[in-house]
Amino acid sequence: MIDKDKIKFSGYLFLILLLSFIFTLLISPNTIKIGVVSSIVIFSGIIFLFQWISFIHSYYLNSEYYFDLVGSMTFVLIIISAFLLSDLKDLRSILLFSIIVIWGIRLGSFLFFRIRSKGFDDRFSLIRTDFFKLLFLWNLQGMWILFSISPALISLLSEKKNSMDFLGYLGFSVWVLGFFLEVVADYQKMIFRSKKENKNKFIKLGLWAYVRHPNYLGEIILWFGISIICFPVLIGWQLLSLLSPIFVTILLIKISGVPILEENNKKRWGDNIEYLNYINNTPMIIPRILKKKK
Repeated sequence: MIDKDKIKFSGYLFLILLLSFIFTLLISPNTIKIGVVSSIVIFSGIIFLFQWISFIHSYYLNSEYYFDLVGSMTFVLIIISAFLLSDLKDLRSILLFSIIVIWGIRLGSFLFFRIRSKGFDDRFSLIRTDFFKLLFLWNLQGMWILFSISPALISLLSEKKNSMDFLGYLGFSVWVLGFFLEVVADYQKMIFRSKKENKNKFIKLGLWAYVRHPNYLGEIILWFGISIICFPVLIGWQLLSLLSPIFVTILLIKISGVPILEENNKKRWGDNIEYLNYINNTPMIIPRILKKKK
């Protein structure tokens, strides 16, 4: 009997690898070479190699503990390596290196300790033992890393260098806003869940009173900030890397973030009048003009 899921996810996997390969080739010209190969191509291969090795560990140990940690640390290791390889340690390069390392270490450690405390990740509940679905998810993470970090990689490894300008400082300001929103939202939810009286309750306080997923809003904003910082350095097909924040947005809102959380929340509180009122009156991602719901 034909396993339709196996065929479907094999197709998805092939598409991810094909798109990632084409994307890598298109953005690789005019960047530092290692031997005769573009450094972008090599880093792209390393990104996926990390995910494949981690997939083997995840599948055979039936564990998702290290999924988010591996993803975040891949960002950190790749950006450190690119920074060390870059010819010119200008202000833009130092800034990109610093903010991605700060973001990666903060997010990776937060998500790792959260799953250690909770004991499981809802996203893996139905796919933990499914070879093809799990392999697809690890490769999707590889694609997320590649697309997200591509503007910064190009900026660090480009043969073209521009001095920091207005767009650079504007992008940094946007990143600070996004990082602030993400950190504050995560902290508010962590404090809320740590209180015994809030057990089996949903959060609707602080930033969560304005939007249902303020942490994802922050994540999207900060990647737009990074793309703005990198924009003056990009040339030709490298402009495709500006898809980075758009890809992050689609991934969070349509694929791996919001849909899974919203579905799980409906299962838990779908018959709760207070929760139904909350989701009917609170935007998913984009806040209303600074008017808090009563």
